[in-house]
Amino acid sequence: MRTKAVAPAALLTLALTACGAEIAPAGDAATGAAAAGQAHYPVTVDNCGTKVTYRQKPARAVSNDVGITELLLALGVADRMAGYVMPDDKGRVDQVAWKDGYQQTKWLSKQQITKEIVLEAGADLVFAGWHYGFSEADGFTPQALAGLGIGSYVLTESCRSGKGQERGVMSPLDALYTDLANLGEIFDVRDRADRLIDGFRAQVAAVPQPERRPRVFLYDSGEDKPYTSGRFAAPEEIIAKAGGTNVMGDIADSWTTVGWESVVQRDPEVIVINNYGAPDAGAKARFLKSFPPLAGVSAVRNDRIFVLDYVDLVESPRNPAAITALAAYLRGVTAG
Repeated sequence: MRTKAVAPAALLTLALTACGAEIAPAGDAATGAAAAGQAHYPVTVDNCGTKVTYRQKPARAVSNDVGITELLLALGVADRMAGYVMPDDKGRVDQVAWKDGYQQTKWLSKQQITKEIVLEAGADLVFAGWHYGFSEADGFTPQALAGLGIGSYVLTESCRSGKGQERGVMSPLDALYTDLANLGEIFDVRDRADRLIDGFRAQVAAVPQPERRPRVFLYDSGEDKPYTSGRFAAPEEIIAKAGGTNVMGDIADSWTTVGWESVVQRDPEVIVINNYGAPDAGAKARFLKSFPPLAGVSAVRNDRIFVLDYVDLVESPRNPAAITALAAYLRGVTAG
């Protein structure tokens, strides 16, 4: 399914002059900077297979969820945000390089994002994703926002593949780099976006690899059936770049539900727990160790369970650091 963001109605009245532009007088740096910024627009980016045009720099963006919010904060555009929507169970946010950005904008709600929240915030752009805020069932979609004169951008990790509700159209790190580049264009901070992308690529490339590639299962939640990561969610490349093999990497979807039988058959040597909310990581680990069908699985038998936070495992600027941390653990597993 394709989505298309529409610029706010107020922005559509912007007069774009092709000639006769006035040059700011020497010394009028503010006017010159404003003119240079305006000259950047309109910009068009490819978002989930649809060309979307943004008429000017967003001034009151609203983001949904922690990873999405931190993409904007890492780009240094907190001053262009009306705020963010995010539960308070997604881990600490005071130790990241862009932590000051959280203080520069507003925590609008700890509940589900709604049209009412973004309207009250005076949003001119909503950055969310399918299963990360956007939902046909709730009537909160890019099309619905367009009808209110509010633009949108869809998280690339969440792009619909065109096969039912399956999500994912590119590898997870490519999705991260694509969003940083696109948002760099939308907010006119492409230089900063490029620096982030180059830095992340170098960080990932420098990660030492284990002696062999252990089999890894990502456990998010679920007792009757486990919720996990397929090929297009961030854990796929976090595991791969750390030197492991995602045992569910053949599933052409992002986050999805599988059967315990398939976990047992693939016999993961390591289980990575996605830590957020309740039950916490400790409770999840206790369940895995006490669940009879998993008793013979290598990861449970050898007590090889590693924990990463939610924001590490969804598309976010924390993905490269998560790769580094998991790689260190896998090197210990293979060396033992």
